[in-house]
Amino acid sequence: MFLNNALLPPDIFEGDGQICSIDEVEGAKSVLRLVPIWATSLIFAIFVSQQGTFFVRQAATLDRSIGSSFVIPAASLQCFIFICIIVFIPIYDCAFVPIARVMTGKRAGITTLQRIGIGFFIYMICVIVAALIERKRLKAALEHGLIDLPNMTIPMSIWWLVPQYALSGIAESFTMIGLQEFFYDQMPDELRSVGLSLYLSIFGIGSLLSSLLVSVINKATSGGGRESWFSDNLNRGHLDYFYWLIGGLSVLGLALFIIFAKSCKYKEVTRL
Repeated sequence: MFLNNALLPPDIFEGDGQICSIDEVEGAKSVLRLVPIWATSLIFAIFVSQQGTFFVRQAATLDRSIGSSFVIPAASLQCFIFICIIVFIPIYDCAFVPIARVMTGKRAGITTLQRIGIGFFIYMICVIVAALIERKRLKAALEHGLIDLPNMTIPMSIWWLVPQYALSGIAESFTMIGLQEFFYDQMPDELRSVGLSLYLSIFGIGSLLSSLLVSVINKATSGGGRESWFSDNLNRGHLDYFYWLIGGLSVLGLALFIIFAKSCKYKEVTRL
């Protein structure tokens, strides 16, 4: 509310300046009001960054063969994210929305904030699943004596990684669309491009924060002759610890998101 002071004549405060219009003040309020949701979304953007990095490194160590001659490229598993998005969005519109509409009485079933919150919760489940699967991969490497043989294929099927890719795709069906609609609808008409810019910046800054977090953890865990969590020999690393750390941050992020969603005064949007 302190921004309302910009509507008062400058001489009241014995200072220089000019009176702002109501539209300018409301525009500034709209931007600042989005900062809490923007900040909590960065935590989940850190995990999204792992889809093209550590997920691929995990896949490269597993048995990727189909039949006797074909080997699945490690990075190609990312297609499951987009397949799940393509499959799940019609399910969301044709099944989830009608059921939610009956329960809530709202045209779109749930608000955009609720859609984002559900997506964040699924991301949290996804990172827990990723940690458990990575733990199983490390156990398989130990059981078959491959801890010090990083170039050898671990006899564990690459299909074990499909659940974390699939959950990530379902989470994006909720979160990405919800965030885009939320940041667009909360802004005045003349500032909606700023809202979309804030939405896109989540994933850019989230990637930078992911790199910073990895660098800090790598330095903290590699001292004294110890193997880093992100060792070049992934069988001696501990990606599972990293995923558990992100899981803990996700719990914190989801809790803050719920608090901000309830305490900040946002327009209720229930578009289809």
